[in-house]
Amino acid sequence: MEQQILDIDTADWQISTPNSAWISALEAGKVLYFPRLSFTFLDDERRFLTPAIRDPKSRNISLDANGQLKGALGDAADQAALASMIGRFRTQAQQLIYSLLPAYADTRSGLRLAPTSYRPMQVETRAQSWRADDRRMHVDAFPSRPNYGERILRVFANVNPDGVPRVWRVGEPFEDVARRFLPRVKKYSRWQAQALNALHVTKSFRSEYDHLMLQLHDAMKSDLQYQKEGPQVTQPFAAGSVWVCFSDQTPHAVMSGQYMMEQTLHLPAARQYDPDASPLAILRRITGRALTE
Repeated sequence: MEQQILDIDTADWQISTPNSAWISALEAGKVLYFPRLSFTFLDDERRFLTPAIRDPKSRNISLDANGQLKGALGDAADQAALASMIGRFRTQAQQLIYSLLPAYADTRSGLRLAPTSYRPMQVETRAQSWRADDRRMHVDAFPSRPNYGERILRVFANVNPDGVPRVWRVGEPFEDVARRFLPRVKKYSRWQAQALNALHVTKSFRSEYDHLMLQLHDAMKSDLQYQKEGPQVTQPFAAGSVWVCFSDQTPHAVMSGQYMMEQTLHLPAARQYDPDASPLAILRRITGRALTE
């Protein structure tokens, strides 16, 4: 399997000169790994390095685009300090993406900010259904939120204070995944998509693209032989490091680790440097159908 992880030796959130090879690698589904780039907690913020800060009713702690904190316990002062910390990571993550991919920063690009999360829980102890279990290799797709091919770009930072890595498995190129699993997916049904929308199971009408992505997600996770024997590499992301990928394109599984910051950004596929590298374009080529109409 070709190399799926590209190491980048910089400790600065501001990339001085855009690098076309890095951009091409990212848009091809590879992971950009910055082993010397770190998010630093302020002394007063180190008290948040505990799972006890998370509301047990929430999976993660998040800061939405309006600056509202969700999923955290603590008094007003604690919540304000936690929101400030997560907001600082958001600013640094945006700085990295805008300097790494300057065309995305253009106000006309359509780049859209999603909530920023802080994840203090230990991966190994989470109890989840097989569909929700991120320890199984998958590409990201969301049952209730159709996106019509919009990209899911994510910035991760391992902020573990004890030097514990966050261990991923990273799989084969997206086109290989699609060609492997598409022959076994269920056929798309417009009337079923209309029913799901009418019943508010989905937030909007599920396109054939969204159907195929969900089918690929589930087919990958349910195939235990593929999970064990499919093309993959194990990658420990060190404490005090950052990595970036398109999580709708990069097959990945999160095997272990604790304490992570994460920023998601959404981008229309047509606004990539190379739109033909997107999952939407790949699935269109394979199926011969528009998929989003």
